Amino acid sequence: MANLARQLRHEQRKQQQTIAPKAPKKKIQQKRWLSPGEKILGITFGALVCFGSIHIISNQSSIYELNKDIQDTQALIQEQQKSNSDLSIQISELSQYDRIKEKARKLGLELNNQNVKVVQD
Repeated sequence: MANLARQLRHEQRKQQQTIAPKAPKKKIQQKRWLSPGEKILGITFGALVCFGSIHIISNQSSIYELNKDIQDTQALIQEQQKSNSDLSIQISELSQYDRIKEKARKLGLELNNQNVKVVQD
């Protein structure tokens, strides 16, 4: 009998479990790490950072090129100034009075003091 009583209790429990309304399962909503708006903002921010870094690198490259051109031009200017100063020294050496007088004598010219006119600036 004990076995029969156990079976009845077991069947009653099964019926109660099947008859009893089951509690509706709650949907577990997974909390998303980023919302779609945050994703769009993040992508936009990343694109702006990339654009800005490319722009900065481009500007630095152009500045470097300009500085290089300026230095090349300054080197050329210094060379030309040196050449000009050398030519000025050569002019002053070639325009000395004694040298001009010697060249004139070699060419057969003679100094006539009566024909000399003094010009003042």
